[in-house]
Amino acid sequence: MNKLFLIDAYALIYRSYYAFIKNPRINSKGLNTSAVMGFVNTVNEVMTKEKPTHIGVAFDPAGPTFRHEAYPEYKAQREACPEDIKKSVPIIKDILKAMRIPILEMPGYEADDVIGTLATKAGQAGVATYMLTPDKDYGQLVSSNVFMYRPRYGDAGYEVLGEKEVEAKYGIPTPLQVIDLLGLMGDSSDNIPGCPGVGEKTAVKLISEFGSIEQLLAGTDRLKGALKKKIEDNRRQIKFSKFLATIKTDVPVELNLDALLVSEPDEEKLKKIFDELEFKSFADRILKKTENKSKTQNQQLDLFAEIPNNGSETSEFSNFESLKTTSHEYKLVDNEDDLLNLFDFLRTNKILSLDTETTSTVAIDAELVGLSFSVEEKKAFYVPIPAEREEAKRIVNIFKPIYEDPEILKVGQNIKYDLEVLANYGVHLAGPMFDTMIAHYLIQPELRHNMDYMAEIYLHYRTIHIDELIGPKGKGQKSMRDLAPADVYEYAAEDADITLRLKNVLEPELKKYGADRLFYEIEMPLMPVLAEMEMQGVRIDTASLGETSKVLTARMEEIEQRIYELAGEQFNIASPKQVGDVLFGKMKIVDKPKKTKTGQFVTSEDVLQTLKGKHEIVADILEHRGLKKLLGTYVDALPKLINPRTGHIHTSFNQTVTATGRLSSSDPNLQNIPVRGEDGKEIRRAFVPEPGCLFFSADYSQIELRVMAHLSDDANMKEAFREGHDIHAATAAKIYKETMDNVTRDQRTKAKRANFGIIYGITVFGLAERLDISRDEARQLIDGYFETFPAVHEYMEQAKETARTRGYVETLFGRRRYLADINSRNATVRGFAERNAINAPIQGTAADIIKVAMIRIARRFREENIRSKMILQVHDELNFSVIPEERELVERIVLEEMQNACPMSVPLTADCGWGENWLEAH
Repeated sequence: MNKLFLIDAYALIYRSYYAFIKNPRINSKGLNTSAVMGFVNTVNEVMTKEKPTHIGVAFDPAGPTFRHEAYPEYKAQREACPEDIKKSVPIIKDILKAMRIPILEMPGYEADDVIGTLATKAGQAGVATYMLTPDKDYGQLVSSNVFMYRPRYGDAGYEVLGEKEVEAKYGIPTPLQVIDLLGLMGDSSDNIPGCPGVGEKTAVKLISEFGSIEQLLAGTDRLKGALKKKIEDNRRQIKFSKFLATIKTDVPVELNLDALLVSEPDEEKLKKIFDELEFKSFADRILKKTENKSKTQNQQLDLFAEIPNNGSETSEFSNFESLKTTSHEYKLVDNEDDLLNLFDFLRTNKILSLDTETTSTVAIDAELVGLSFSVEEKKAFYVPIPAEREEAKRIVNIFKPIYEDPEILKVGQNIKYDLEVLANYGVHLAGPMFDTMIAHYLIQPELRHNMDYMAEIYLHYRTIHIDELIGPKGKGQKSMRDLAPADVYEYAAEDADITLRLKNVLEPELKKYGADRLFYEIEMPLMPVLAEMEMQGVRIDTASLGETSKVLTARMEEIEQRIYELAGEQFNIASPKQVGDVLFGKMKIVDKPKKTKTGQFVTSEDVLQTLKGKHEIVADILEHRGLKKLLGTYVDALPKLINPRTGHIHTSFNQTVTATGRLSSSDPNLQNIPVRGEDGKEIRRAFVPEPGCLFFSADYSQIELRVMAHLSDDANMKEAFREGHDIHAATAAKIYKETMDNVTRDQRTKAKRANFGIIYGITVFGLAERLDISRDEARQLIDGYFETFPAVHEYMEQAKETARTRGYVETLFGRRRYLADINSRNATVRGFAERNAINAPIQGTAADIIKVAMIRIARRFREENIRSKMILQVHDELNFSVIPEERELVERIVLEEMQNACPMSVPLTADCGWGENWLEAH
């Protein structure tokens, strides 16, 4: 049976672009590929999942359409098309041509009209036709053979809407009445005015009663009061709105099913485009690869998920170099004489590119399978390591003097991992180090930093991928230990070789991008400090967590019963849909609840926070959610992360994740441990020092505001910090023109929110929502803030201007944040970039400062033979397990180094505390 898909191009392009707006996909050439990636991913998903026999993609034409001619204001209020979308459209069209998917475009008519005409003709011809679009106005076209194929909100797949679904969705007898609904209620996205004061609920009621706009206008005598006046006063506008909302089904375009037949793509052309875009995984998934074809057809993709690399590029169309096309000398070294000769050779060089093959990606658990080395491009060596521990250590010890030589430069990709693995075998990696992953992060912080990606971008070389050796992730995946050395050595040697080649490319790039100081003075010296913290780990009091779990679970169950009583029924409190149905459908706690694009009630935390005063059940639901998250994420999860061999949790500190320069952590993510509320704080009680030791915590006081004071050079803000005042009370005193003693708690809270909100570019609307105050009061608060700190406002404007001129902003230490959209004509897109221009230097400088402090503290500990350990870094806070007799010395060193990490015009202040656990110390 024939199955036709008609795709509304621009609707999906915009949707794809904005899906990535907070984390855009930028390739190494600086091109924002978000729209292209999302669009192609969607088309591929439709092709593989739905298997249409026919397909076409409709675009709006250049220039005005008949609607613009009739109504110049049509879509006039829309933001200027983002420049990145303009650049993406020709690329998308080239991809469609290479995929041999017809492009449908008709001068004077929108894509809606072309799709409307073709869908109607195809439906009448008995062809099952699916219109792929998120736009609700397509509902009017649905008939017995014509369906809407509509992306759900976020990445929750699709919904297929036939006649019954459209009728049920809008509460109307026939899909054609969607036109009447839009004519009455209007459509702000298209600037269709509708009837002022008539929303969806009223429009549905009127159309259900009268049947159509024409019959409504003919029977207004049946209406009463204000509604009657609204309808009669806006007769002409309502009629015209219906005209604008009506999708034409008589565009002069013929339905040629033969022209819409799905056909094989031009693989060579498509591969070339994907290579240019750096879509390395799309080639395998979209081109008809023999070994992936059957798997691909059975996979369900997230709508906008970045497609994972499956590592099996066998296409003759690939124009990357590879091991098969490049001359190289890789050697397997597996006998005693050759091992000693290799050692003698390596020690004569001043550089060593190294890599380790292991049994696990978790360093603390990993056993060595092999060592690889390279000192010259395209030449490398692989040394297999046996499983037997003593023999393994004997072979590793042959190379130990080279690893520990302070004069030899060590080069690695994520070298922190190798450092930790080697430490498990008694090797202390020493000397200057160059990590290609960290180098690339400083050059292009928002891109990927894995070796396979960098090899393709910088060397135009495709590496052997790990899953080609051990298989894809899952139960059937092998361990490197399962493979014979002869099957591993080229892969392993290539890693060391490619890492060396990348180092030679990235080293001059660091200087070019002004990132060399950051690299050599901060990030690389920090790496071994983080490695030591990871290896040390932190102790967890499981008994304390067990007690906390019992208390929180009991309270959660108590709240659950109270919620059921208030609701008058039992329901799944974890289900947003069921919560929405109870709060807004049944209990009707507000008149106009917020809905998603799919019509589901919004019950997100920020929405429910604003409704806490409407009914006591809302606060209970929020508390229940909070307890459930605490239990699932931390209380019950932390004991499972304890390493059975060490008895500690070994979190990973990541240097190359955040664009701001802040460290992140994983397994567990310590940055998200709650700091507010008694329940969240209880989790910190479970973090304890080593036996017989004390827990010491030191954190910067309002570091970001101090950085803002320094960068802006604002006299009032600097004075408050120099005098040691409570900055929030001082801010409130100046804004509200009170003495410090007379500032109320409410005024201080508002000033505090303003202080931190301004740093993040908060709007009047945002501050009003956060403080639950009127927009007028929020505007007065922001205006008062800028009157109090005029240089802060000047700094913010200057930061945006600097970004517009340079294309980036930077921290006091030279860390750059590139802002490609800073000059965009689209206000939404430009707004994101402007907020980053203000905040990135502040947040990035704060991140750099604590890194400097960590490096200096670790150095002082070594120099003064301190046995106490730095064990955790969370935001602006450092935590230590301290031997009691070193208490005074550790506190002095830590505070000295933290408070002197960066000379500024205001003092850097660190607060500290001691205790038996993290909660007591913080």
